[in-house]
Amino acid sequence: MPPRNHKNWLKVPKIEHISSECYNNHSIYEQEIEHIFAKVWVPMCHFSEMSNDGDYRSTQIAHQNVVAVNIKGNVKVFLCPSIDRPAGNGLDTAGLKELHSEVKHGGMVWTTLDPNPTQSVEEWTCGAFDCIADAIDAEDMEVFHYHKAVIDTNYKLWHDTNSEFYHDFMHYFNRVSGFNDEYFARKNIPFDNGHVNVSSFTVNYEEYDGFEDRGELSFPNLPPNQWYMVDLFPGFNFNLRGSAYRSDTVTPLGPNKVLIEFRGYGLKKDTPEERQTRIKHHNSIWGPFGRNLHEDLIGVAGQGTTMREGTEARNILHGRHENSTIHDEVGMRHYYEAWGKFLGVSPANPLGLATDDVIAAE
Repeated sequence: MPPRNHKNWLKVPKIEHISSECYNNHSIYEQEIEHIFAKVWVPMCHFSEMSNDGDYRSTQIAHQNVVAVNIKGNVKVFLCPSIDRPAGNGLDTAGLKELHSEVKHGGMVWTTLDPNPTQSVEEWTCGAFDCIADAIDAEDMEVFHYHKAVIDTNYKLWHDTNSEFYHDFMHYFNRVSGFNDEYFARKNIPFDNGHVNVSSFTVNYEEYDGFEDRGELSFPNLPPNQWYMVDLFPGFNFNLRGSAYRSDTVTPLGPNKVLIEFRGYGLKKDTPEERQTRIKHHNSIWGPFGRNLHEDLIGVAGQGTTMREGTEARNILHGRHENSTIHDEVGMRHYYEAWGKFLGVSPANPLGLATDDVIAAE
């Protein structure tokens, strides 16, 4: 292959791609806040975090302070401009504007800033949760682990780690031990509204040094040691891995900064011994010092560093087709197709540059 000069590298590829300006441009970020995050259903917390009458849990959506309150066993969500703490009890909601809200998909509290949503939560998620519904809806769950991280990267790069799967090779220990050919044969299954779920395989935990089989504590109706994942547009992830369940929610803080909230779940009916085992299983993979999570965070921070605003735009390729299996970039293509529709732009040219400003492929 002949050497490539600067002009060659800037040519528009002949396969599916997006521009790095999707990640780093401040005007694009502002459009995302207005046209995506202020419109969609957001999983803001879990009912178990506010299980007593009067309990509340707050977050921020599209720069608006939002609080979910348990009112005699029913959840109501309000705009609350003056909220100054993440959780508590006894909030006076008089005069606050109520938002649409639902409790769905394993006890998650969902809300939207849209005053007239055209879809319910079930309609918005479009069946993406069907693969795990029997497991997460069969018994009441509760949060046993919570932590958050502020990462210097774009929120979409975090979501991409669960869609593109090249980052898998950072997890070297996992790839040479607990995973097998079934892992790479898993399917990426697209759903309307930009969602994807990833089909299951059997994890060989006994192949991990110091790990044991997790089948005994598998979630209800889930075969032993299975692993399903739901990637929900525009940036929420739900991960059911045998004996433990995890959710990630993102709050964009700028084009190059994101708040990520991580929750780990067990069954409310767990015995103390079962709960401790679930916590161990969760933390060994997904805790801050587990084998997996920190590697993903380091990866997206590095990607973000290469895409700071003001750096030269480059093209990110989404052209790999492998029958929708795990390294097929169908999840990436599907996500950015939905993203482009929400913003009314082409992900390959999000700033709408004139064709003379884009070096065409030969």
